[in-house]
Amino acid sequence: MHGVLTRMLLHQLLDEANGDRAEAARRVGVERTTMYRWIKAGLLDQPIEAIQARYKSRPPIPTKLEKYTALIDARLAEFPRLSGTRLLAECRAAGYTGGVTQLRAYVQRLRPTPTEESVRFETEPGQQAQIDWAHCRLPWGVRYALVVVLGYSRLLWLQFYPRQDLATLILGLEACFTAWGGTVRDLLFDQMRAVLTRDDRLTGGGLVHNLELLRFARHWGCRVKVCRPYRAQTKGKVERPIRYLRDSFLYGRTFVSDADLNAQAVDWLATVANARQHATTKWIPAEQFAGVERPVLLPMPSRSYHSLVLSPAAPTRELSRDTLPQVTVERRDLSAYAALAAGGEA
Repeated sequence: MHGVLTRMLLHQLLDEANGDRAEAARRVGVERTTMYRWIKAGLLDQPIEAIQARYKSRPPIPTKLEKYTALIDARLAEFPRLSGTRLLAECRAAGYTGGVTQLRAYVQRLRPTPTEESVRFETEPGQQAQIDWAHCRLPWGVRYALVVVLGYSRLLWLQFYPRQDLATLILGLEACFTAWGGTVRDLLFDQMRAVLTRDDRLTGGGLVHNLELLRFARHWGCRVKVCRPYRAQTKGKVERPIRYLRDSFLYGRTFVSDADLNAQAVDWLATVANARQHATTKWIPAEQFAGVERPVLLPMPSRSYHSLVLSPAAPTRELSRDTLPQVTVERRDLSAYAALAAGGEA
């Protein structure tokens, strides 16, 4: 639809084009038949105040719901949380024969659905680290990535292990703390088996933590915390990096062994994951960690943790020809086998 400004511009171009109406219509983007109709009707010579819009908005079409909007208004004024299904039943009882779509659209205008804002649980530097396992299937078997992310700087650490038991968890966390040069005050876990041994909430009790993990955390000066079940957003800072690990690191890469897998992971952390601009914080995790979070980490203890219960996690060994068992195969001449076949002795 062409408005007043289009007609004004066409009128000006006709004066400048020295009678070349086709060129003026082309420059404005108006069909020549439309231009000739405007000229014949005298619309180009009228002042702006006199130009009337040719098209008017259509009058609203009455709907079946109009007779019942007063009922809906009254019910929502008294009970604001009535559902659309409940209102439909009450309108039907009053004689409404229409559908639920227009009723819900009307209720939506009266009572807009509140949008739940995403609340980010931010922590102070050196306060929290979130830990989780990622199940990864590789050509030579299943491996478990221990993923640890700092709550403030979003610095990411990970290592792949063949098991996800408590001994491996302790081994991995010590390697992580050593790489950081310190540790945080709170360790936030999912409700994994290595962290919780029992759930007594149904009998009036609470969550029973693994005592060995509590001793390990006390040795490092940390506290063990467990997120609520079915509430992944509490631990979203490590849930999202696991998806990022699968898409950015594992997908499309080739690995030949556990050593190669972990070596590539270390390089990926240094050159990609911790060197990129974080989508949420808009800073580079490695820079924020070095400048802000590392100075406030808890100091390293004077010695490593020695468990009195668990056996040390055995390091993963790469099999080679030197480590394979030597098997001696006795060799005989073919005449010996011929003698055995004839019933004699070799």
